[in-house]
Amino acid sequence: MTAGGLLLEAAGQAGWYGLMTRSSGPQIRGGEAAALVRLSTRPVESHKDRFDLLLAIDWNNADRFAGEIALDHDSLIIGDRDSRDPLPARYAAMGGRQAAVALAALARQIEGGRANMVALGILAGLIGLPLEALEEVAGRILERKGTAAVTAGRRCIAAGAEQAPTLPPLPALAGADTRKGERWSITGNEAAGLGAIRGGVRFAAAYPITPATELLEWLAPALRRVGGVLIQAEDELASINQLIGASFGGVPALTATSGPGLALMTESIGLAVASETPLVVVDVMRGGPSTGIPTKSEQSDLNIALYGLHGDAPHLVLAPTSIGDCLFTTQWAVHLAESLQTAAIVLSDQSLGQSRVVMEPPADLQFVGGRRLQEQPVADYRRYAVNDSGVSPMALPGTPGCQYTADGLEHAESGTPSSRADDHHRQLAKRRRKLERFDYGDHWAVIEGEGETGVVTWGSSCAPVREALALLQSEGIGVRLIALRLLLPARPEQMEQALRGLQRLLVVEQTEGAQFHHYLKSCYTLPADTRSMAIPGPLPIRPLEVYLRLR
Repeated sequence: MTAGGLLLEAAGQAGWYGLMTRSSGPQIRGGEAAALVRLSTRPVESHKDRFDLLLAIDWNNADRFAGEIALDHDSLIIGDRDSRDPLPARYAAMGGRQAAVALAALARQIEGGRANMVALGILAGLIGLPLEALEEVAGRILERKGTAAVTAGRRCIAAGAEQAPTLPPLPALAGADTRKGERWSITGNEAAGLGAIRGGVRFAAAYPITPATELLEWLAPALRRVGGVLIQAEDELASINQLIGASFGGVPALTATSGPGLALMTESIGLAVASETPLVVVDVMRGGPSTGIPTKSEQSDLNIALYGLHGDAPHLVLAPTSIGDCLFTTQWAVHLAESLQTAAIVLSDQSLGQSRVVMEPPADLQFVGGRRLQEQPVADYRRYAVNDSGVSPMALPGTPGCQYTADGLEHAESGTPSSRADDHHRQLAKRRRKLERFDYGDHWAVIEGEGETGVVTWGSSCAPVREALALLQSEGIGVRLIALRLLLPARPEQMEQALRGLQRLLVVEQTEGAQFHHYLKSCYTLPADTRSMAIPGPLPIRPLEVYLRLR
C-alpha cells in the first residue's frame, strides 16, 4: 500500500489526477495486499476494465486478486526474477507480455533498500513520471523513519528507473496539467470526517470496525483541534447511546461503523427518532451478512438502513455519490439531522471509504439554519409541540422552566409519557411531517445527461456508471444519470420530473437481492421497461458491464 500511495501522491504533485483502491485478503490484519492505481489527465473515480501493468513484489497468494486485476494481451506483467513462486496460472491465462527484474537483489545492494521502492522507480521510468516528483514525495513520507530511510528510498527509486529501458514499453502518460493550483489527495473516510467537522460535529463515540476505523482515526486529532472529543467506547451500544447523551446536551454528534455495528445500534437509533434527538451514523458498508467479508465492498446494508427500526420511525438515509462527495453528503447529513431533530444514516462503503483520489478541493459550503433551540424561559414549555413544520423548539439542559422528559415512550406535547391514541397519532404525524415538508433543494440527487434511456444508481456504483456513460457519449449515445444522494425520505415529485421522457431505465446496485430496485418500485412509478442490474460484491462493478447492458 505504501508504494501505491507514493505513486498516487507523486502523480498528483506532477499534475495528474488519480485513483488508488486497496485490496487485501479476508483477514483483518497484515498480509498480502494489492494497490490498484489509475492515473489520468482528468478526475477519475473508477478503474477501467483492464490494467496496463501488473508489477508484483512477489507472487505469494497473488492469485487472490486475479478477479480484480483484469489483463489482456497488451498488458505488461513484471515479477521478481529470483522469485521462488511462479506466475500464477490465472494471470498467465489472461495473456499479456511477461518480464522479470531482480527487484529483491537490487534492493539488497542498497543499505536499507526495499524492493517496493525499486518497483516504484521501474514504474516511473516506464510511464514517464518525473523522478524528482517521486523522490520528493518518498522523502516526505519516509522522513519519519530517519535520514537513512530517505536516502535508501531515493537510491532504490533511481536503481529501478535505470531498469525501465530494458523492459517492454508501456504507453507514456499524457502530458500533465502544470497549471498552479491546489489539489487534494483524500479518501472517502477522510472526506467524511472533514464533512462532519464542517457540519459542526464536536463529539464522536465509536467502536473500531473495518472498514470504518480510518474515519475515526482521522476524526480523533481533528476534533481535538476544534475543541471536540472522540471517545472509543467499549462497544457499539455504548457509542450510540453516548451520542444521544451528547446531542441531548446540545453538541452535534456522530459515529462511524459497519453493518454488524449498525445492526446493534438500531434500537437506540429508534430512541433518537422517538425523542427527536439529532445524531448521524456513518455506515461504511462491507460484504455481509454477519461478519461477512470485512475487507470488501457491498451495498447490502440498504434494507436495514431503510427498514431496520421497529415501529413507524421516520429518519434520514443518505449516500455519497463519489469519494469526494463523502465530504458534502456527511456535512449535509449533519445539517439535516440538526435541522429536523432526527437520526441520519449515511451509507458509505469500503470502496468509497478506503479508496484515495487526487481531486480539486471542493467548495467550503455553509448551510443556513440548524437546530431550533428554545433559549428563553417560557411558562408552558412543550418540547413536542405539534405545528405545521413538525419541528418544535428543543431546550438544552439548564434552560430555566424548560425541563422535559426525553425517552423512548410515546408522549404528549409536554414530553410526559402517554398511551392515549390521540397523542400517539399526533406525534407519529409530526415526526413524519417534518421530513416530508422540508425543502431539500437540488441536493437530493445528481442528474446528468439526456436521452430516452436512463440509469438510476447510488453510492459507489455511481463511479462505474459514469465511466460507462462517458464511453456511450463518445459514441453519440445519450443516457441520463440519476444518482440519488437522499434515499429516505422518498421525493416522488422530484423523481417524477427526473424520470420524465425516459423510455428505458436501468437500476444499478451492488447487492444480490436487488434491494435498491425493490425500494424504488415501492416509492416511485418507474418506466415500463425498467431492468435491474444487481451484482453482489466482493468484486467491483466494471464499467464494461454497465456499458453492455445499455448498448
